[in-house]
Amino acid sequence: MPSPKPEPLQPSDLATALAVIFIWGINFVVMKLGLAHFTAFQLGVGRFLFAFLPLALWIRPPSVRTRWLLAFGLAQGVGQFGFLFVALQVGMTAALASVLMQTQVFFTAMLGLALLGERVGRPLQVGLGFAAAGLGCLAGSVLLAGQAAGVTGWGLLLNLGSAAMWAVSNIVVRKAQEESAGFDALGFVVWSSAFAILPFAGLSLAFDAPAAHANWLHAPLAGWLGIAFLGWIATAMAYGLWTRLLKRYPANRVAPFSLGVPLVGLAAGIGLLGERVTPLQWGGALLLVCALVSVLLGPVLLQAGARPARPGP
Repeated sequence: MPSPKPEPLQPSDLATALAVIFIWGINFVVMKLGLAHFTAFQLGVGRFLFAFLPLALWIRPPSVRTRWLLAFGLAQGVGQFGFLFVALQVGMTAALASVLMQTQVFFTAMLGLALLGERVGRPLQVGLGFAAAGLGCLAGSVLLAGQAAGVTGWGLLLNLGSAAMWAVSNIVVRKAQEESAGFDALGFVVWSSAFAILPFAGLSLAFDAPAAHANWLHAPLAGWLGIAFLGWIATAMAYGLWTRLLKRYPANRVAPFSLGVPLVGLAAGIGLLGERVTPLQWGGALLLVCALVSVLLGPVLLQAGARPARPGP
């Protein structure tokens, strides 16, 4: 007997998913604009300070060991966003950053294979092939066009480093979930943010020019609104809404919506910031999106193809 057809998302939940994808896609433009008023490390301080306060005043600490909060704060906070902010500062467009960050899917899979013994299925193998070709196109665009296209070699490498650190944080979350029956994802994100604030402040004191410290006093309202968006909207609100969707529907029903993040990011970078994307970069971005489609939708398509044919009357 064929399995029942899954019910579609309720209109309110569909609207929620689309809102989260829009927030996460536009997030890269906000980061780029924020770097016009703050250094990369100052933006890190502000983002995680706002992600922690005032939410920690009414969101209880999650029931996990402190070491997982610390590990996530350092990996996702200082690692992922530290690399990303610096990449956007030294040579990466918001448009392409939104696409490159999705390579975290493949870094996560490779870490899962190495550390957790997880299997690499056919969809992931195909996706890795697409991803390698896409990254080759992006690297070629840097060699051929240089900074004319808004991307440098350092920007590309740091962006990939950010995606790799995102993958590390994914492994940390999995280990934390194994130890907590009622894992509170939003509380985990809020309270782990506290562990990223001081490292970012230390990096700012160590590497930012002395004159840059005055940014805290002279930044315009737009800069502070950008930080508030990154901490409260893109982190706390969007993550909380996404977690609610994952609790109400199977992951394979919700995860494909993340395909919209690089599409929104590309459109926002081009439309709002006037960023230029070369033909070779378009090719690389398309291949990376194909890689993501293979990983997210491939298992569903294979499962559908493996179902026995329905008997006739």
